Amino acid sequence: MMMKRPITRRRVLRGMLGGAAVSVALPLLDCFLNTNGTAYADGAPLPVRFGTWSWGCGMSKSIFVPKKIGADYDLPEEIVSFKPVRQHINLLTNFNGFRDAAPNLCHYTGWVIQRAGSPPMSTFDRPGQTIDVTVARRISAGTRYQSLSVTATSDERDTLSYENATTVNTAIASPLALYEKLFGAGFQDPNAPEFKPDPMTMVRKSALSGVLEDAKKMQASVGAADRQRLDQYFSSLRDLERQFELQVTRPEPREACVVPSKKSVEQAISGIDAEHVAARHKIMTDLMVMAVACDQTRVFNMLYSKPFSGTTKNGYDKPHHTATHEEPIDESLGYQPNASWFTRRAMENWAYFVEAFSKVKEGDGTLLDNMLIYATTDQSFAKIHSIDGLPMLTAGRAGGKMKTGLHIDGKGSASTRMGYTALKLMGVDVPSWGTQSNTTSQEIGEILA
Repeated sequence: MMMKRPITRRRVLRGMLGGAAVSVALPLLDCFLNTNGTAYADGAPLPVRFGTWSWGCGMSKSIFVPKKIGADYDLPEEIVSFKPVRQHINLLTNFNGFRDAAPNLCHYTGWVIQRAGSPPMSTFDRPGQTIDVTVARRISAGTRYQSLSVTATSDERDTLSYENATTVNTAIASPLALYEKLFGAGFQDPNAPEFKPDPMTMVRKSALSGVLEDAKKMQASVGAADRQRLDQYFSSLRDLERQFELQVTRPEPREACVVPSKKSVEQAISGIDAEHVAARHKIMTDLMVMAVACDQTRVFNMLYSKPFSGTTKNGYDKPHHTATHEEPIDESLGYQPNASWFTRRAMENWAYFVEAFSKVKEGDGTLLDNMLIYATTDQSFAKIHSIDGLPMLTAGRAGGKMKTGLHIDGKGSASTRMGYTALKLMGVDVPSWGTQSNTTSQEIGEILA
């Protein structure tokens, strides 16, 4: 009896066309997965991705923080937009950032603590590296981009990602630029019927490999300071070589990967009015969803509005940041109505961001199920630049390792606990994270599955 050849995820359909051999890739079929649809049939797990999202100028506590802890929490006015995605997210409140001997740098100290674990001593200080960089080095092997940083503000300087004190990861600031980076020259469609690597890429890869070999010899012949500079430079070259390697290697089929239309991207409008920011954020969200679905990256950063948020409101004469400081608290409402209006728009965009990933099927679940998205802001109450009671958000189940749909009260503990939890969930094995009072080895157990 002849045994049937097993079908694997690397299997292609082969045939002849006009006397020439052709092959056609298969999509991500159920037979490629295990019986539960949670991993590939050969035991290899579906990839888990990590993303961050950010908004500026915090919240209005009385209408942002739910009264109920745990599941089925209430949705106060500023977060009522969570309703369609509440089951996918966790809301974390009453976590503190500790500055110790460092100054409270307005709209800076809070987010640096949440993303790097340490308070900065000045606005030029970038302690450690941001969490996305750490995670990318752990999970991004085999992807075209180690990570992607994107901003809906139209200003590429608006980024919350850095490697070290001198290396900031500049953000992509236009939907068209993001489209071209993802789906322009060098993009290999994983579901294309044929694979044709660019001959010039193959030549560049070979040449670059030769340069890197020479680099090793050079590093051995220079002083310590020069070795450090060369190491940083050659790290960039190695990243470039890795991209070339991927471009000459046929990608595995991805059922969820659908190349978007360029026409819709070209319609994006510049400007800082909330409507324009939301329109750009929507387009860039949809592009990022496909970047992840096509496995071009497994780590990303999306910035809706920056610290010192400059977003404006049609018919109102102050931008968001100015409103938080100059608008009086309405005595009957108990909060600043226009400042709150900006926060509500931010939360609507967060809800869109989460829902976009939840709509893409992957395995027996969705793309979002195999992700952890960590959202932060720069202040709790921006009017007084408070970093006590910082709110944070998460979305996704991290490949089944995390519970969702919960409101967690941090009870004044370190906000770095969420960063430490994220690192552990992403497979970064560290005994603790943070410095001084922000040091923690305590995960947020309530959200762990």
